[in-house]
Amino acid sequence: MRAVLQRVSNASVTVDGEIVGALELASPAQGLVALVGVTHDDTPADAAWLAEKIWQLRILDGLDGGQICASDADAPILVISQFTLYANTAKGRRPSWNAAAPGPVAEPLVDAVVDALRSAGATVATGSFGAHMHVELVNDGPVTIVLDSPRPTPESARA
Repeated sequence: MRAVLQRVSNASVTVDGEIVGALELASPAQGLVALVGVTHDDTPADAAWLAEKIWQLRILDGLDGGQICASDADAPILVISQFTLYANTAKGRRPSWNAAAPGPVAEPLVDAVVDALRSAGATVATGSFGAHMHVELVNDGPVTIVLDSPRPTPESARA
């Protein structure tokens, strides 16, 4: 799985003119937007890993000037599915989407990320899977990080 994680001071997602997900933040609070993509061989274990990494990554500003994680700050998270994270642009001018998992594979895994975050204690808003969405956000910092779930190595498969 892949996520683009952004630290934000404001974010919302709109579908057909209606806000379907938003982060309610009072200044100077910060939240996270996680754009989440799924590829063909991703598993529920990848979703659990990604949710834990999002929840525990130290990228929010702490009161003492240090960095804290979303769990420490009780920061809300807006999760938005985004198959375009698996675009292949190596050849020609038209991206290929072959690496992106189809909806019936991807949607349950994006939902698993959301469920794992909520189980960990996060307040999570979401977009609408498969919909044409308008995403508005104010990137705070800016801080933008790409996360890829680890791929099993031949050695770990034998263990």
